[in-house]
Amino acid sequence: MSKKVFVSGCFDMLHSGHIAFFKEAAKYGDLYVGIGSDATVDELKGRQTINSEQERIYTINAIRYVKEAFVNTGSGILDFKDDLVKLKPDYFIVNEDGFSPEKQELCTRLGIELKLLERIPDAGLPERSTTAIRSAGNCTLPYRIDLAGTWIDQPYVSKYGSGWAITLSLEPVIEYNERCGMSTSTRNAAKKIWPYYLPMEKPEKLAEILFKFENTPGSTMISGAQDAIGICMPGLVRHQYDNAYWPIKFESIHEESTLAWLEDHIYMALLWPREPGLDLLKVTHINEENVKALTDAADDVWDAILNKDLEKFSEGFLKSFKAQTKMFPAMLNDRINEEIAKYKDKALAWKLAGAGGGGYLILVSDKPIEGAMRINIRRKEVL
Repeated sequence: MSKKVFVSGCFDMLHSGHIAFFKEAAKYGDLYVGIGSDATVDELKGRQTINSEQERIYTINAIRYVKEAFVNTGSGILDFKDDLVKLKPDYFIVNEDGFSPEKQELCTRLGIELKLLERIPDAGLPERSTTAIRSAGNCTLPYRIDLAGTWIDQPYVSKYGSGWAITLSLEPVIEYNERCGMSTSTRNAAKKIWPYYLPMEKPEKLAEILFKFENTPGSTMISGAQDAIGICMPGLVRHQYDNAYWPIKFESIHEESTLAWLEDHIYMALLWPREPGLDLLKVTHINEENVKALTDAADDVWDAILNKDLEKFSEGFLKSFKAQTKMFPAMLNDRINEEIAKYKDKALAWKLAGAGGGGYLILVSDKPIEGAMRINIRRKEVL
């Protein structure tokens, strides 16, 4: 009997990259494709699908490599869980932006082999991704990650000591999940001002406009300035705060060798969206000692990047995360700690992409990490 193979995804705007993926996966046996429902895509991506679930099922079932396609019966990031139990495939196949420790754990528990495929286009065809196609005629706004100093952009933190936050602006090479620490809420606000792309001039001013637009007068919760800055200001940027919402100083690095060095050593692993109802401010330990640990770590990270010192960079990166979680202990829980433990022998340092106790785990490593995604830093426009 032929072995069963399962793949899962959105598969909206079907393209040659999807077909190549199906073709490669079908080499392992009869291919079954589970797609995310329209409601699940809206939940995870914060947008409606271009093609409805009925259209996507119709199209995928017409592909000769596919044995059967169906809509996953669950919701959320593991919407296929019950279908996997019912189907009992021999293989579950994913690519790097679809891999997660949760999927590995589920497959291990069910006795299913999880296989990771590289994105390789079929012979003579260009690389394709849904994100690239959507960006070509839609939104090319960046995302951002922070490397150190998160929380210092809130006055209730910086009042205990001035310090820097360090952000990287990222190209939208994939469509990152909502509520995952990638500044998707600020990015969604930016879409209302610039629906398709950012203007090229005066990125610092654009960041200020976005910050003020998102935080309208009367807002009870002020979104930190680092989100707007990370989206609008390309390259590597650090911004200094002193008991105010807007920074008093900016410094940027656009040197190609430095940005390429960061891209060679930073990886991202998928976790899950922020859990509803999480209150990070319920219990805090914000004081001069803990804030100093945060600001000192950010200084160490910046100096290490300037010197391309991976050991010092890793030390400062991890110190910054520990300082963050010491001030805001709700950032961590047993589930997060279990996922971090899986990477301690693969990475030199780690931190969450956001403060919400989930999303993506940012990893620092001296070698590629299987199942983790590379990053693509947004370069400064050459006018």
